[in-house]
Amino acid sequence: NPDQLLAVENSVDLTRTLFVVSSKSGSSLEPNILMDYFLTRVSEITGAEDAGRQFMAITDPGTSLEQFAGEHNFRRVLHGEPAIGGRFSALSAFGLVPAALMGLDCRRLLLSAQAMAAACAPGTPVADNPGVRLGCVMGAAALAGRDKLTLVQSPSLASFGAWLEQLVAESTGKQGKSIIPVDGESLVAPDSYGEDRLFVYLRLASAPDAEQDAAVETLAAAGQPVVQLEAADAYELGAAFFCWEIATAVAGAIMDINPFDQPDVEASKVEARRITAACEAGEALPAPAALATDSGLAVYSDADNARTLRVHSGEITTVAEVIQAHLARLDEGDYFGLLAFLPRNPSTSQRLHAMRDQVLQAYGVATCLGFGPRFLHSTGQAYKGGANNGVFLQLTADPENDADVPSRSLSFGVVSTAQALGDFEVMAARGRRIIRVHLGANTEVGLSELEKIFSQIKQ
Repeated sequence: NPDQLLAVENSVDLTRTLFVVSSKSGSSLEPNILMDYFLTRVSEITGAEDAGRQFMAITDPGTSLEQFAGEHNFRRVLHGEPAIGGRFSALSAFGLVPAALMGLDCRRLLLSAQAMAAACAPGTPVADNPGVRLGCVMGAAALAGRDKLTLVQSPSLASFGAWLEQLVAESTGKQGKSIIPVDGESLVAPDSYGEDRLFVYLRLASAPDAEQDAAVETLAAAGQPVVQLEAADAYELGAAFFCWEIATAVAGAIMDINPFDQPDVEASKVEARRITAACEAGEALPAPAALATDSGLAVYSDADNARTLRVHSGEITTVAEVIQAHLARLDEGDYFGLLAFLPRNPSTSQRLHAMRDQVLQAYGVATCLGFGPRFLHSTGQAYKGGANNGVFLQLTADPENDADVPSRSLSFGVVSTAQALGDFEVMAARGRRIIRVHLGANTEVGLSELEKIFSQIKQ
């Protein structure tokens, strides 16, 4: 997102910043174009010969990124372990190098992980094996219809869910099956939830939250299934990483799927590449006709979703009517996914979280929020390849400022839009219930109009 890119650039001193380019394959679009942009910007300041000293790469051996790093005199290249899948790499160089650069005690983190690895050893009986026990609960719950893994975390551990949602969703969401991780959702009264939830409480014993403790106890007392995992301190996240990786693999086995592939992630990449290639050849971005436009907003859909909306809701002429008709498709056991190709900042996040809370209150369904293109490499696998029980609202906007991708006749705004349109096309082709709302040229104004619509939704 170019607005977010430029905000980051303006927040740092480019002469004193170390850039860590982290890409297992070395060929992923997003890190590569970000690398090109900042390497170009630093070169303009320091000169091309010295710019590479402010860059290091973490990648598997023999990748194109390793070759590029050598050609441009990167300060260091560190290798990942090819046998470890990307989302299982938190305890490899991909996680540990940034941890070391931050000044964390990596030995302490790894000792925690090592203790959990011993507890999860193949010879350990299931009853005594934390990772296998958790995986059995997750897999059995999913088979019983409790496929919304709802994460509750102590406030200082809240960001753990961003890692966990990729691990779980990308590993289990395929072949029409999925465990949908629900991260960052507000806790509400037990009777507001359906019978499709499994709650997992990751509690930091050294900094507990009394209100959170009480809410979780209320859920358990009301009969909702709750798993509580306790960490004595933040360094026990090393153990948590390993435990959840084992658990996810076990859950996949119980669900009779391969937790180590991601067959549907590539589909959106292919469509986005097709659109960007057309733009580089001089074509304009696709411009479909809107279902409705008003108040600076425009709403779009594919033919099948538009037809279904009209069949169930009659003639719909305003953006608010389209959104209401779309949300009315939510049924018991469904979830709502808000897919935002917008700058990921505290203000936007807070406003979108408020919207998902309103859907939770109105419909009693699980709600998810993903920022694009990040979620394409994460929960996007489950959204496209998992069970067809999601109702999705994609959000796009025109960037207030744009930036060119060096060495390509593309801007970051075009790439971001191509990724959004490509994912929409794939989702629609898979029969997913999805519409897109375009916020226009002023994201803040567009979000304000969308907030008004969400404040009036009703079941």
